[in-house]
Amino acid sequence: MLDVEEKRYWIWFSLIKNLGVKRKQKLLEIYQTPKKIFELNKKELLKVKGIGEQIVDNILEKGLIERADKHILYMEKNNIDIISIKDRNYPQNLRNIYDPPISLYVKGNKNILNNKGIAIIGCRDASEYGKKVAKYFGYNLSKNGTNIISGLAKGVDSYSHFGNLYVLLEKENLQKNDNSLNMNNSNNCGKPIAVVGTGLDIVYPKENKKLEEKIIQLGGSIISEYPLGTKVEKMNFPARNRIISGMSMGVLVVEAKEKSGTLITVDFALEQGRDVFVVPGNINSINSVGTNDLIKQGAKLVTNYKEIY
Repeated sequence: MLDVEEKRYWIWFSLIKNLGVKRKQKLLEIYQTPKKIFELNKKELLKVKGIGEQIVDNILEKGLIERADKHILYMEKNNIDIISIKDRNYPQNLRNIYDPPISLYVKGNKNILNNKGIAIIGCRDASEYGKKVAKYFGYNLSKNGTNIISGLAKGVDSYSHFGNLYVLLEKENLQKNDNSLNMNNSNNCGKPIAVVGTGLDIVYPKENKKLEEKIIQLGGSIISEYPLGTKVEKMNFPARNRIISGMSMGVLVVEAKEKSGTLITVDFALEQGRDVFVVPGNINSINSVGTNDLIKQGAKLVTNYKEIY
């Protein structure tokens, strides 16, 4: 695990503007740790292939390390941690994709990130059918020991987590009635993992604040590759989708329109070698055009959670 001093430099590393994953990987291959990179001067940094003057200026920007110190104080007060790609808690499945995040901010339970998980994705404006299906799969997959990974968006994302939370609440109620039950048994039901496209000091959408709190309360986690203060930006959400699929063994699509953002996650899943499962939909519903097309293209049609196993 990272100590406070190490975390300080990993946070600093995440705050550097326009320093993408591949450049970060390159720097870490050469210098091993963010602290050693921090100690470099401009001349040394310019020797690194692919690191131009503008990026060097961003790396050397004054005040970044002080911002990192402020982040540490906030994180300590709000149950937020940072794990690096070199940390044993870093999700192994994610480590093996083409462009894994160099670090992850985690709110809640870090110890579940390497447990088996299925991503459930779909429409934000889900139909009643879509909501019921998302909840059904979230409930039954988690009841059988599988983490439910999604994006904390409205619609299918939220309802898949609701299904997972119902299992955890049932378990909690059983525990209250029977003290002999072991609530901490790692072989029990799966936990919700929500991957977001903002800093962990921001809840988006705001109406999911209570859902986020319940996820943390019941042993799940909220994760982001973005540092604190990162606001809602359209480009961040397609990027976070690679994390949703990358952490998962497979991706389940519940509802998707013809040109849905959900299909971006499907593309990532296929690139990453993940299984893609699809729930068929009403041929008269615009929310089913994308899902039914995926089935035509060879995705595995499922109507029962057991078919995923």
